[in-house]
Amino acid sequence: MSRIPRRASAALVAVAAATALALAAPLSASAHVSLDGNTAEPGSYALLTFKVPNESDAARTVSLTLTLPADTPFTSVRTVPVPGWTAELVREKLPEPVTVGETQITEAVTRIVWTADAGAGLGAGELGLFPVSLGPVPDTGSILLPVDQGYSDGSTVSWSDAAEGSEHPAPVLYVNDAPAADHHGGTDDDHATPEVTSAPDAAAPDAQPPVDVLARVLGIGGLALGAVGLVLAVVWRRRAADAVAGPREPRDGGDA
Repeated sequence: MSRIPRRASAALVAVAAATALALAAPLSASAHVSLDGNTAEPGSYALLTFKVPNESDAARTVSLTLTLPADTPFTSVRTVPVPGWTAELVREKLPEPVTVGETQITEAVTRIVWTADAGAGLGAGELGLFPVSLGPVPDTGSILLPVDQGYSDGSTVSWSDAAEGSEHPAPVLYVNDAPAADHHGGTDDDHATPEVTSAPDAAAPDAQPPVDVLARVLGIGGLALGAVGLVLAVVWRRRAADAVAGPREPRDGGDA
């Protein structure tokens, strides 16, 4: 049985390792709590879905706490049942009375707490979807929606950073402000309704990010396959050259 030369084997291993790292980089970069649809019109009742990936290989996600704004409160907060989870609406007195429409309110729902049932939760490599209806949406620029993700080992990851490019960015609902192109609040996978135009084939902006991720994965895979093919071609050419040259003659020095 023929064997692949050591140099070729090493090259194949290097190509495989580089491919794994390249594929892992874009996938790990998108592993954060985000909004599936991160825009809403003022005065509307928005159905938002929080996408929660489990980032731990050893612990399960067993709780999720969404903090709602107290300065621009929502008067209507409703959760959608999630199998294996129990939702609790926490209503508190506001620091200052807020006028919503023609009504002055002094208390509102400030937190939503999802708790996994016994034996449930999100395991390694799993993604949870947590829908909630909020309204009426305040007439403001954008709304920060921090989320605390609790794990079965007692640790908590707080997705509350407002700065763009931060390690744990908070989901953001954009109302009058335009969504930031690279904000982690949901622009990676938003499914916001596009503005209606006269062009019948106008593409929704939310369709682009998934295609971009797929294109990156396919592109990296193509480069890896091309590199493997190059290595195998070199090995084949060396074997062909050895076959044409034939076996080497023994050195002189035997009996005459």
